[in-house]
Amino acid sequence: MAMQESPAFARLVRDVVRDFGDTQIIWQIVALVVALAAAFVLRRWMIGRLDRHFDRVAPSRRAGSSSLRRAFFPMFGWMCVALTRVVLQEHTRVSLLMLAEVPLFGTALIYLAFYFARRLFATSPHASGLLKVFERVFTTLAWLTMIAYVLGVHDDILKWMGSVRFAVGASHLTLLSILSGLLWVGVTLMLAMWVGSLIEDRIMRTTTLDGNLKVVLSRTVKGLLTLIAVLVTLSFVGIDITVLGVFGGALGVGLGFGLQKIASNLVSGFIILLDRSVRIGDLITVSPYHGTVSQINTRYTVVRGLDGVEALVPNEQLVTNVVQNHSFTETRGRAKVNVQVAYSADVELAMSLMLKAAQDIPRVLADPPPSALLLNFGADGMDLEMGFWVQDPAQGSGAIRSEINLRIWRTFREHGIEIPYAQREIRILNDWPDGIPSHHVNQPDPSSASARRALPPEDDGVKTTS
Repeated sequence: MAMQESPAFARLVRDVVRDFGDTQIIWQIVALVVALAAAFVLRRWMIGRLDRHFDRVAPSRRAGSSSLRRAFFPMFGWMCVALTRVVLQEHTRVSLLMLAEVPLFGTALIYLAFYFARRLFATSPHASGLLKVFERVFTTLAWLTMIAYVLGVHDDILKWMGSVRFAVGASHLTLLSILSGLLWVGVTLMLAMWVGSLIEDRIMRTTTLDGNLKVVLSRTVKGLLTLIAVLVTLSFVGIDITVLGVFGGALGVGLGFGLQKIASNLVSGFIILLDRSVRIGDLITVSPYHGTVSQINTRYTVVRGLDGVEALVPNEQLVTNVVQNHSFTETRGRAKVNVQVAYSADVELAMSLMLKAAQDIPRVLADPPPSALLLNFGADGMDLEMGFWVQDPAQGSGAIRSEINLRIWRTFREHGIEIPYAQREIRILNDWPDGIPSHHVNQPDPSSASARRALPPEDDGVKTTS
């Protein structure tokens, strides 16, 4: 492969080498240092404003801030150096400034691309690995392109890639067309997904639409934009889109056989979103999981338990199985506390004290009011139950029940109401007033295990009753 030096780069290097033999290079070095110092000051000022702005926005909108911070210095450096070059080029040579603009501009462009990529995938929890791969590939390609341009071999590389041909059906593709097509597809996909994210953010902030309808609309918009971007880009680079019919047929066969469950979960996900049987934020029970629906994704639904553990439930299971939706028509939840009082206690006073214990608790609803019931008469006391309603059952009711139980315990002690504990009575029969019978003489200690095994049941002499 013939290597010829890039004319533009050769001119820059030749001018810099020429200027190094002249005293004017000192003024260029001073101007470059001053321009970079100004860029550093502008960077610190902009980072301060950026930090104050990020303190007022949600964490999800801070994605890519690290890449943006790194882009400030080369971006301001390129701008300051370019402005300095324009001012000084009428009075002195500026070859060093022109050479410095190239790496500054390329570095700023790379970091800005990373920033937009991180903002694009900020809402996806699974995109961190993809972003790392994208950044490495983009950085490598960008620097290789710059090196190829500097060395002057970019034209030869493009000619060689154009000479490598592939036959796909009736179409003939070259390596250059394939790589350019992939590049343009990647760029248009990024733009389409960025526009889709903007539309999704606008839809999600709308208060007049149902939550499930927002998810359906955002996913539909993203899917349509992605499809349009791919088809338009392939046609733009000269690839016949009818070739995709072969891949579409293969995909259909795959969905029919190997991807049957995935397709079922995909369709089930859209059914759930459209019929609104399960919404984001609903408290549901789908055996054996109980919790709040935090996400409805393409393949699965995330159910966050009251203990914070998340379960990934396939969408098909939510369609084909019985699902208890505690928030389907009633967003409130009912909880209860149980207590037992002694038979000597004033049961009506105890029930009124239980109702008083549920008052003035923020999460306990006053309408419908709490209610106390006498359930049954137990072996050790009377069983009482108080039921109450809470507005946010997904947050759990353990803390509320604990607070009410503490209040009941304190008020019962103040009013002398006894909470009984289990008692058992032991009665000893056959008292033997004349002493121990003769057949028990010289026998082992009746309390020992061996003696209990030796004595027959009818001679045990002890009877226990409740």
